[in-house]
Amino acid sequence: MAFGVSAIIAVEFKFIIKPEQQGQRLDLYLSLLPELGRSRSQVKKLIESGNVLVNNDVSEPSCKLKADDRIKITVPAPEPTTLKPENLPLEIVYEDNDIVVVNKPKGMVTHPAPGNRSGTLVNALLHHCDHLAPTGAPVRPGIVHRLDKDTSGLLVVAKTDQAYHSLVRQLKERKVEKTYVALVHGVIKNNSGVIEARIGRHPVQRKKMAVIEAPNSKHRTPNSREAFTSYKVIQRFKYFTLVEVKIMTGRTHQIRVHLSFIGFPLVGDPTYGKKANELDVAGQLLHARKLGFFHPRTNEFMEFSAALPEEFQRVLQKIA
Repeated sequence: MAFGVSAIIAVEFKFIIKPEQQGQRLDLYLSLLPELGRSRSQVKKLIESGNVLVNNDVSEPSCKLKADDRIKITVPAPEPTTLKPENLPLEIVYEDNDIVVVNKPKGMVTHPAPGNRSGTLVNALLHHCDHLAPTGAPVRPGIVHRLDKDTSGLLVVAKTDQAYHSLVRQLKERKVEKTYVALVHGVIKNNSGVIEARIGRHPVQRKKMAVIEAPNSKHRTPNSREAFTSYKVIQRFKYFTLVEVKIMTGRTHQIRVHLSFIGFPLVGDPTYGKKANELDVAGQLLHARKLGFFHPRTNEFMEFSAALPEEFQRVLQKIA
């Protein structure tokens, strides 16, 4: 039996291809459906497992659609989670029957992964909540976006499937507003700027991400994805800059990779930062300060904020 996860059932979707939609790849078409709320990689798995029928026949992700094609998608019931609830400290910023907004502390992993099966935000939420959305189970129930282990700040988690699909759709349509505060090495001269550089897996160091193509490159690598980051200077110090950062896309390690790419790595970042750690900080100084989205049931726009953690504030006082 799943613990702390709402009712688990298979879901079926049916679509008919319109003339203006013909010629699209099947996996791309399905990944853009807000009703389905699945990434392209998740859609590919559905197709390859035989859960997507085109005119009652199994198909391939690369299948080119034709007008009047009938698509039937069966999303299997997710496996019950075997995660254990844990009574861990948890700062709840907002909660109702559909969602829970949490201020995640630095050092806490968002969801279980190899090497981190316990002590995560999901373990804590399973103890706190009566239920989480089963989508993403068995290790990521309710999780629609994440923060790196050493990034603190705001996360919204879905408690129902309806909420999950709504939030995923908003993320895809870039309606979720995420604002961060970061301390970087170096003094940024421009008051503001936008970084546009595609991100993908590092070609050699596979645990790292990297800018795969320079901005405005005409060549596209299949393993890279577009990424946009805007920044605004809050305060300049002698050797550092405090910046407000907004992301229009949510690529893995996006802020850390982009700021390092332009020559201003995050203070304390063990992966993309400087080797010297003169401020004696363990983990990047990056905080998700504001989070805004439309409530999945009421469609009311909601915005939340979380103050900088004490460690972050102490470092700012030290360099002032």
